[in-house]
Amino acid sequence: MDKSQNAGYQAGQAKGQAQEKGNQMMDKASNAAQSCKETMQETGEQAKAKAQGAADGVKNATGMNN
Repeated sequence: MDKSQNAGYQAGQAKGQAQEKGNQMMDKASNAAQSCKETMQETGEQAKAKAQGAADGVKNATGMNN
């Protein structure tokens, strides 16, 4: 292998490694976004349940539940 072939091979290797690193970073970002989405959905459901409980408490206290 002459110098130009070796340089081309090394450039190809570097490009492949950079692409793989980029893919890994994108996977991590995607996983973080999915985790955040799930946490927000969970938080929203908990807030909704608390609000419903508070509304039911007011209805019971005011006799509107009968």
